[in-house]
Amino acid sequence: MTIHFDRHRRLRGSETLRKLVRENQLTVHDLIYPLFVVEGENIKEEIPSMPGVFHFSLDRLREEIEEIIQLGIEAVILFGVPNHKDETGSQAYAEDGIVQRATYEIKKMKPELLVIADTCLCQYTDHGHCGVVDDGRILNDPSLELLVKTAVSQATAGADMIAPSNMMDGFVTAIRHGLDEAGFTEIPIMSYAVKYASSFYGPFRDAAHSAPQFGDRRTYQMDPANGREALREAASDVKEGADILMVKPAMAYMDIIRQVKDQFDLPVAAYNVSGEYSMIKSASANGWINEESVVLELLTGMKRAGADLILTYHAKDVAKWLKQK
Repeated sequence: MTIHFDRHRRLRGSETLRKLVRENQLTVHDLIYPLFVVEGENIKEEIPSMPGVFHFSLDRLREEIEEIIQLGIEAVILFGVPNHKDETGSQAYAEDGIVQRATYEIKKMKPELLVIADTCLCQYTDHGHCGVVDDGRILNDPSLELLVKTAVSQATAGADMIAPSNMMDGFVTAIRHGLDEAGFTEIPIMSYAVKYASSFYGPFRDAAHSAPQFGDRRTYQMDPANGREALREAASDVKEGADILMVKPAMAYMDIIRQVKDQFDLPVAAYNVSGEYSMIKSASANGWINEESVVLELLTGMKRAGADLILTYHAKDVAKWLKQK
């Protein structure tokens, strides 16, 4: 019997052969680990909705940084949770703000670790929005002034990269201009260029104490139904001087990651967000899925979609699993 058909299985016959022809590789160098820093002393408290993720006070930060370094993770992104919140989020840009102090301590401790500062106001404002509020409206341009002050103060504290997540129009050009004027021309901006108003952020808002006290964020974050709008947002950030473009969340938006990757020649970051993390943790705790294989498959899918960098709460576990392979 002579039948002609394609024999795809020839290249899947052994693990060695599969490795040789593998198109995408997930490595520890792809990972950025988010850290939550809080005021106070001797605090290492697990975030209830994010098992395995903790709040750290500055005096307990060293143990976490040592573990991150030992695992080979080379970059962290800092989120601050201040004790004091006010209308304008003044602790976001205070010289002695929690992120500024954490940045200084980490760089003093481990200068080789890349420290990225999230630049937003929602954790610092008493209304929980990412900008200045007037009569129930989130004002765009006055918010830019505070975001620039925040970015400059973070760079002054030693941050290696600024990651603005606020989704105000013009935030990249305003921050770029502010950093340049302050002498930080070499500090790159990883823009949250495409950030959707997503329901996957719930556990993060518990962790950062940043839930909006009224309304929601749909006037500045994107409608999950929109794809072409993502390209317009990214194009603006490229024009304004972004160095890296981020898509957030990742799992439900892999088509957007691919479109941004195809359209622009900047590195693309994917944020594997808190809700994605907590769903996997919950299903794993109940024995419904194999956590390791699901996480590695999911993050490899983000690489295949076009992500060059992945921000993920799974980073420490992934680093351990990759070492064992």
